[in-house]
Amino acid sequence: MLEEEIKADLERFNVPGASWVVIEDGAVHETGTAGLVEAGSSRAVAPDTLFQAASISKPIAVLAMLRLVDRGLLDLDEDVNEKLKSWQIPPTGAWQPVVTLRQLASHSAGLTVHGFPGYAEGASLPTTVQILDGVRPTNTFGVRVDLVPGTQFRYAGGGTIVMQQLLEDVTGTPFRELVRELVLEPLGMADSDYAQPLPPELRSRAAVAHDQRGRPLEGRWHAYPELAAAGLWTTPTDLAKAAIGVQRMYAGADGALLPPKLAREMLTHQISAGQRIGGLGHLGLGFFLDDSGRRFGHSGGNAGFSCHLLADRDSGQGAVVMTNSDNGGWVVQRAFAAVAAEYGWEGYPGEVDTPDLPSDEVLAELVGAYRLDGRVPFAVERWGRGIEVTFDRQPPQLFMARSATTFNAMETESGFEVRDGGLVFEQEGVVLDCVRE
Repeated sequence: MLEEEIKADLERFNVPGASWVVIEDGAVHETGTAGLVEAGSSRAVAPDTLFQAASISKPIAVLAMLRLVDRGLLDLDEDVNEKLKSWQIPPTGAWQPVVTLRQLASHSAGLTVHGFPGYAEGASLPTTVQILDGVRPTNTFGVRVDLVPGTQFRYAGGGTIVMQQLLEDVTGTPFRELVRELVLEPLGMADSDYAQPLPPELRSRAAVAHDQRGRPLEGRWHAYPELAAAGLWTTPTDLAKAAIGVQRMYAGADGALLPPKLAREMLTHQISAGQRIGGLGHLGLGFFLDDSGRRFGHSGGNAGFSCHLLADRDSGQGAVVMTNSDNGGWVVQRAFAAVAAEYGWEGYPGEVDTPDLPSDEVLAELVGAYRLDGRVPFAVERWGRGIEVTFDRQPPQLFMARSATTFNAMETESGFEVRDGGLVFEQEGVVLDCVRE
């Protein structure tokens, strides 16, 4: 049943491949794969196919941080500048903010830089300090405090990079090696590695990233030197081992990676974050939490990859779904809804917001030549469930369907809407009629 639904959704949303795991009674219960490693190839996704975990890298990194807290090398509520050596959180004007690990791990530190676009094949990769300073060859701005720390939630991958630098500074060990020692090896995550760029010996096992058009990214995928925030390559089975490990830590099981006290800190509400997949509207340390604090998880979205991890601290249930496409978010959400229904997850939202995509008839009717506001000529062609629009003397642009009647551009802040059987164009609040030729 689950496999059939996921296969159908891969086709519906133009996603090449997926891999998943279901957790029951604190153990891996079901694994599955569907689709292809690369669109147009014959190589099927396998259980050991590597995917980019994207932002699910963050809670795994927080586990490493908490192990150092457990050893007494770090304190959750100490000013991180006290132990940062290679870089310091800079003043904001004449004001020197105090930021703690608790705030970094709960996205409440008031720091900038939401996420990272990654680097194309062959591009020069910045060091961690260059990322923090926002200097070349970094492709993001520097990490700074521009909100009062501790006062509100704002997702900041930049804060996770501050944590990464702190872990390296207090141990003298490169982050990749440190997390392998503290988390990956103890949890048996043998198919996981914060390796950026991906070593040659692992490239043949990796899923290829795909854009919203379903095309492989140039160079197959992007590299993410922002390791703690986005750099983990892994499998659903390995991420399930991490989730099961957290369940065991919280329960105080023998040999668990963290003592119950720190596990409970990890799964305690730190700040409200707004609703996300599966009703996760609060931040713990590293993980998003539901209102009760029982359900914990994290989503991930790097260029060409979409994934999600969700587990219940008490019931021993959970799941991980990973896809190799920018369109994979819909597949992931629908897969979790299917798992929750099949396995009787208590309190999981029964409805999934799925786009009401335009019909074949509507898309066929839109094809043709137009003038924008009676002046600028453009042509519309169908592209999957979207439209490809070529304005006069411009390269084609893909407008993806966001509902049965609306299409948004991938590259510009513009869109089309079907009204009364015709098209209107909207850009920065300006609405223009489209006159068919």
